[in-house]
Amino acid sequence: MSEEKLDQPNVKIPEGKKDKEKKKRKSRIARWFREMKSELKKVVWPTPKQTMNQSIIVLVIMVISAVAVWIVDQAGTYIVNTLIQLGGK
Repeated sequence: MSEEKLDQPNVKIPEGKKDKEKKKRKSRIARWFREMKSELKKVVWPTPKQTMNQSIIVLVIMVISAVAVWIVDQAGTYIVNTLIQLGGK
């Protein structure tokens, strides 16, 4: 990075420039909020029935996944315990 772009604490910025920068920053923030509001108006929100159906699907998939992981865990535990018993004899 060049030295010209570094902040120099002893250099004073004229008051006019400070005001312009503050106004520019405020206008950018205001524009961002206006654009965000207009984008949110374009969103197609799901109906309560769709939300309920999708929530039920997610819960069913979570239960199925949990059972599958539990089965694999139990099988692994059985295999390891069997190997330990065979090695101990």
